[in-house]
Order: sequence, then C-alpha cells, then structure tokens
Amino acid sequence: MDKAEAIRQARALLRGARQGSLATQHQGQPFVSLVTPAMAPDLAPLLWLSRLAIHTRQLQSDGQCALMVQEEGEFINPQRRPRATVTGFAAPVPPDETVVLKARWLALHPYAAPYAGFADFSLWRLRPEAVMLVGGFAAAARLRASEVAPPPATAAALAAAEAGIVAEFQADERLSSGLARCCPTLPAGSWRLVTLDVDGADFIAGERRWRWAFPQPVDGPEMARRQLAELICSAG
Repeated sequence: MDKAEAIRQARALLRGARQGSLATQHQGQPFVSLVTPAMAPDLAPLLWLSRLAIHTRQLQSDGQCALMVQEEGEFINPQRRPRATVTGFAAPVPPDETVVLKARWLALHPYAAPYAGFADFSLWRLRPEAVMLVGGFAAAARLRASEVAPPPATAAALAAAEAGIVAEFQADERLSSGLARCCPTLPAGSWRLVTLDVDGADFIAGERRWRWAFPQPVDGPEMARRQLAELICSAG
C-alpha cells in the first residue's frame, strides 16, 4: 500500500471513530473492553473512563495499551472493513487541559452528558507511538505516529480558532440545507457543526453524528473557513 494513502486512511479512520476496542493488561494477562474515543486536534485518542472499570485500574498500574477502531460497514466479511490499531501509553489529561478536551469529547458523545460530572470519571489521553493500518484483505501498513499526526503548529492554530469557527457556522441557517445537498443520503435533521480539525468537521443531529472530510487537510483556520463556506454554498 502506498504510504501517503495509508496515512490518509489511518487518519480518516481515527477521526471518524465512534467506538473502539481498548487492550490493556495486568501482570501479563490481557484484557479488552469497548470504549468511545474522540480524537484530540493532534490525533491523540481521548477516553472518558471510570476509575471503577477494570481497564482504568489496569492503565493506572501500566499505561501501555492499544486501541483498535474499525470503519462502519455492512460487509458480511468484517475483514473487508478497514481498521487501525494505535499503540502507545495512556495517562490522565492534566487539569489545565481537561476543560477544553473534555468539551471536545462531549461534543462528539453528547449522550454522555448526564454522567459527565460523576466523580469517578476522568479524561485520559493515549499518546500514540505507532499505528497499524489494515486497509482490507492483504492491504496493511505499519506507520510511525509522527507520520500519521498532523503538523503540530497547524493543529494547534486550528484548535485555538475552533470555538469561534464552530459558533460562526452554527449560526448559519443554510448549514442543514448545505449538508443535504452535499450528501443526499444524509438523514434529514437540524444538523449542527460541533468540532473541527485539520482533516474535516463533525456534525450532530439528535442521536446521529456525521463526519465530513475535507478534500485535503487544511493548512490553518482560514482554509477551514473556506471549506465550510463552500459546503454551505452548495445549498444554492
């Protein structure tokens, strides 16, 4: 598989992930659990975990872990569905970063709001070291985390501008009609822009979430604004 295509696929899979399988271990005994990740602007997976869960207790003693996400699909053979496994170390997010990153996680998992304030929950971040992409049957690539991650300065600049851009486009009444024109198969609803990153944007309508990938990664906030404006203008 071409490396550039492998990187594109890996980033798309991680950005669009709604759920994943988290592998932890204790004294050599592996354990796997279902988790609901959200990607930080720099593509580090964020996990909202209860300290009562087995996987959290294992991460507290050994942060080495792996997270596998898989593309949603309807193939009978699940091996035809692309998937990516991130390996690295997980640790709690420091307090000075928690407010912003927790808000990002909740924006993508709004159903979790009722228990978001429970004292036993906290935000964890997986610092990737490597990514294994399986793009389908007999199509695989091993990638360094640094190859998959977006340019740090670009990711940081867009993260700083994200709240303002999201508020700007949430207020535009043409957004839902633009999405309907862009993606005719998208269910009707009052879609809202909730997060933005160098690779695309996420929209929520009730219990539904839709990921829109930019034609190419943006180089900063202004390019992101132009891409979103073009999407809205597709409403005619």
